[in-house]
Amino acid sequence: MTTTRDPIAAAAPPPALDAAQLAEAFALFSRASEELSTAYNALQCQVAQLTERLTMLMSALPAGVVVLDRGCRVVQVNRAAEALFGVELVGRDWTEVGRALQGTGTPGELTLARGGETLRLALSETALESGDERILLLHDITDTYQMRLTAERNERLAAMGEMVAGLAHQLRTPLAAALLYTGNLRQAELGPAERASVADRAIERLRYLERLIRDMLLFARGDSLGRQHFGACELAAELTHTLEPLARARQIDFQCACDCGDVALHGDRKAIAGALTNLLENAIQATEAGGSVSLRVELDQAAAEGSAAGPPPGLRFVVRDSGRGVPAELQSRLFDPFFTTRADGTGLGLAIARGVARGHGGDITLRSAPGQGSIFTLALPLAAGCGVGADAVQGS
Repeated sequence: MTTTRDPIAAAAPPPALDAAQLAEAFALFSRASEELSTAYNALQCQVAQLTERLTMLMSALPAGVVVLDRGCRVVQVNRAAEALFGVELVGRDWTEVGRALQGTGTPGELTLARGGETLRLALSETALESGDERILLLHDITDTYQMRLTAERNERLAAMGEMVAGLAHQLRTPLAAALLYTGNLRQAELGPAERASVADRAIERLRYLERLIRDMLLFARGDSLGRQHFGACELAAELTHTLEPLARARQIDFQCACDCGDVALHGDRKAIAGALTNLLENAIQATEAGGSVSLRVELDQAAAEGSAAGPPPGLRFVVRDSGRGVPAELQSRLFDPFFTTRADGTGLGLAIARGVARGHGGDITLRSAPGQGSIFTLALPLAAGCGVGADAVQGS
């Protein structure tokens, strides 16, 4: 009978370590453990130093720093942030805290009522690479905003000073014409038809004076009186309804397109409508019969893609005509007060339109060449969001 031997049982037992080898292994382990402990303690010291420096830096920062977790709960703030809100912030829901912030017409800028004053703040957000937390920076730009308003007012006053030189001529010429026409009405030999014609000319000159004075007051006022939310496409449709008959009377093809859906603007609706009306009327006046004028409202690339980088998202109102165009040497002067290329123009329409655009944080640009028509683009930024402050941050 053949007996099968167990290979495990037949294996030779491992050699036993002697006392010297055990002692050497223990010594190596002890040294490695000691080195790890020393390195750990050094790292702990470095972390403590960095934490202390970070705390000192946050305390010294004049801007408010708010750190939010994934749930929009405040996990860390500096003294400047608590001084802005006047309450303990750590542990609170930012959605509730941020309700004290109110939106303005300028993206990234909010207002905060504190006591009897209203602060103007600039809000910016940065997400950590881990994605677990976000850092909000709140800069108090109240003084900067007041300086900006003062500078804009001084610019308007300076422009008004420049206008005074031409003001006498601007008012005297139509006034003299109106006086001449009304004086002719006293002539007894005028027939009814001639008298009506002279009266119509006098009324025309007086209306021109009225329009000139109105435009001067609008230019001097500069800022908007009231702001509200309104649909961009709704405004475009209203402008089309107003301007299309004028274009049709001049045998000009008028087209309007709006690609921004239900996007709303926040601003002075009447002032923005007036600025666009001015651009469209100028385009129609500059276009010969058989030509075309179009208005297109579109979101810029940043707004369409929802990008957080680059300039703030906004809308563009693009007025394009196939008219005679503007020579390069006149384009830089086109927005100057009292400069006009039309015999019946006041020279204030484009200056007012640019003032309205800049008063809303935007601007007007021109691309034109003789014989190739003109493209006026009125760009306006969109508001930070309907949920001002808290909602804007939470939805980002």
